[in-house]
Amino acid sequence: MALRPLKLREVLRALQKLGFAQTSQKGSHAKFKHPDGRWTVVPIHGSKEIDRCLLRKIISECEVTVDEFVACV
Repeated sequence: MALRPLKLREVLRALQKLGFAQTSQKGSHAKFKHPDGRWTVVPIHGSKEIDRCLLRKIISECEVTVDEFVACV
């Protein structure tokens, strides 16, 4: 499945469905952690979309496939 830029709320929804919870925030970057120890950082920049390059990094850090992540959006 092709990856397209996503809105922040879509990324946050997918992370929540995958079991990640926000643990901290410093400035405009929020840290999300999974109970099994996986974690990622997501920029919180209002209405800006998160581009494909950064999405691939977030998905990689979550250790899921692109299809699994997009299915949670």
